[in-house]
Amino acid sequence: MKEFDAGEAASIVSVTDKVRPLSLGAAVSSVHFLGDNACFVGAEEKIFIATPAAEVSSVEVHFGAILCTASDGARIVTGGDDCKLVALNARGETSVLATDAKRRWIDCVALHPDGAFAWSAGKTAFVRSGKSEEKSFDAPSTVGGLAFAPKGLRLAIAHYNGVTLWFPNMAAKPEFLEWAGSHLGVVFSPDNKFLVTAMHEPALHGWRLADNRHMRMSGYPGRVRSMSWSAGGKGLATSGADTVIVWPFTSKDGPMGKEPAMLAPLQAKVTAVACHPKQDIMAAGYGDGTVLMVRLEDGAEILVRRNKGDPVVALAWNAKGTLLAFADETGDGGLFELQ
Repeated sequence: MKEFDAGEAASIVSVTDKVRPLSLGAAVSSVHFLGDNACFVGAEEKIFIATPAAEVSSVEVHFGAILCTASDGARIVTGGDDCKLVALNARGETSVLATDAKRRWIDCVALHPDGAFAWSAGKTAFVRSGKSEEKSFDAPSTVGGLAFAPKGLRLAIAHYNGVTLWFPNMAAKPEFLEWAGSHLGVVFSPDNKFLVTAMHEPALHGWRLADNRHMRMSGYPGRVRSMSWSAGGKGLATSGADTVIVWPFTSKDGPMGKEPAMLAPLQAKVTAVACHPKQDIMAAGYGDGTVLMVRLEDGAEILVRRNKGDPVVALAWNAKGTLLAFADETGDGGLFELQ
């Protein structure tokens, strides 16, 4: 494989010498910050906790594969094939939140800012909040993704042929948003005006929630496995191509009738994206192991990690936007402090 040559792009600035390397020694699937500690979720059993000084410890959270994960900054909640939903807090303490009574795998999880949480097993989605008992909803087919709306206790449940919007604390009938195909990852826009799903086919689909108008976002050569809203929710950055595709959400029509921005092209597919929480910059990870920081305004790039051959699967900023953590699927990664 050809080594990344900064000379090929005169605009490239490199900060690779400022990255604190990490070698986790196990496959990972994602990373989340609890405070300034980067918590890398392993493919099996453990979460690896890296301090800003790159000191690594691990905590066992499941007996088997870890299938899903979500974080609200105060805790990380994971679901596994041991049929358990487990929370890890910033002190490194674990607690079992739920065990599936039918011994089904926990496939999806979502967290609400007020402390409520949702998870799914097979076709059934569950919600538990501090104000109410556990409630469940049976979707038409296996749940592919879960997301809470930014305001109110409303849960989006992605499944085959659409998304169901469910208000667990209300008697109202759930609302069904239909679109043919298998819907997997699902996200609300930060302003609560749009809902977007990543589909099994290489495309996104969305709805404008005011009138449920469809928004088709296609043209990807591969499936979209990573989505991230820019600061303020003006753009949705996505993986799935050999460039970061950023869809504009600056108007009431969202991306309808508009071309997306295509940033940071490489001879490798984008595998992970993470927008900065406060500035209009993002991090992008690639199938060849490259990590770039990219300015959304003009596409200016900074090289964070050279290509090492394995796809980047874990990428995240801390809440303050001062630390970037990344790792490839083998657990080789690093920490970069943004000055």
